[in-house]
Amino acid sequence: MHPLVFLIPLAVGVGVAALATPFVSRLALYLRIVDRPNERNESPRSNMPLLGGIAISAGFFVALAAGLTMIDVSEVGTRLAGLVAGSMFMLASGIYDDRFGLSAGAKAILCSIAAVVAIEFGYQIEYITDPISLESTVLPAWLGWLITLLWIVGITNAVNLVDGLDGLAAGVGIIIGTTLCIISWQGGQIFGVCIGVALIGGLLGFFPFNFAPARIFMGDTGSLFTGYVLSILALEGYRQVTLLTFVVPLLALAVPILDTLISILRRLRSGNPVFRPDRLHMHHRLLATEGSHRNAVLQFYLLTAAFCLIALSFTRLRGFAAVSFLVAVALLTIRLLRNLGVLSLDGDKKRSEASVGGNGQ
Repeated sequence: MHPLVFLIPLAVGVGVAALATPFVSRLALYLRIVDRPNERNESPRSNMPLLGGIAISAGFFVALAAGLTMIDVSEVGTRLAGLVAGSMFMLASGIYDDRFGLSAGAKAILCSIAAVVAIEFGYQIEYITDPISLESTVLPAWLGWLITLLWIVGITNAVNLVDGLDGLAAGVGIIIGTTLCIISWQGGQIFGVCIGVALIGGLLGFFPFNFAPARIFMGDTGSLFTGYVLSILALEGYRQVTLLTFVVPLLALAVPILDTLISILRRLRSGNPVFRPDRLHMHHRLLATEGSHRNAVLQFYLLTAAFCLIALSFTRLRGFAAVSFLVAVALLTIRLLRNLGVLSLDGDKKRSEASVGGNGQ
């Protein structure tokens, strides 16, 4: 199958999302489902319509349906059902959160339920690969189940966490989705390519309305939905990427993952609750450095794209070379994070302690 055939579902996704976004914006305003700036969100604008995730999901599902006409659906029927059921549940959870608000603990529970749905329908990490010998070891069923659960919940919440600036989560989703889509293509996972193209289409159609200065936010409706689909897409590509097993998708998703882990460590170090929101994330620091939403977001895109290019290069490496490059990447990443000031776990203590309330991450 020639990759250009996927331009059709991509165009469908872009068109549907672009057409749906203005209607969703008016619906959000009518229902008063609007943004109220809090400790995580830097936007000073109140009454910005939320629910952009509905437009993204509309583009995604229609594009996915168009893409599935090119493959034998019977071969992926179970996994397709799990993807649709889990993502719809996550979408509904996000809509409720945007309308009424959910605590971080409640979000984690809902993400866990969606993760269990995916696992029960066939998405599960079953083995790990030795990077030197390239020999695979089958994991105990319970351990594979647990790792998969943590992966889906972690990635979903990581994308939700970076949704703090105009166009940030949408752009990062496009970059990471493209990378994971290419990885699926390299591994011969056409179903994964369909998922990736559909998500990219939905995000691209929504993106012009969301990039700074935004006219609508994706809200938790969009960030939870996007994070969940990206976690499933990574699992789909994992089926054939056996070189370093999960190093490749981990690298592609490195920026939101690192931001999440450092946030947890920072809050534990300062004695604050893990789920207490603050304004010390990577994008907040970039905003302080760059001085504008647009410049900060573009810098974040560049950082994400760099890790995604590294992830793609690792699909071609073998043995000691892969391990050596992985160590080099780790050292360079530590240096980069130090330069950004992100590794200062104490952070700006006064600023962190001043952040109270809200239901952000």
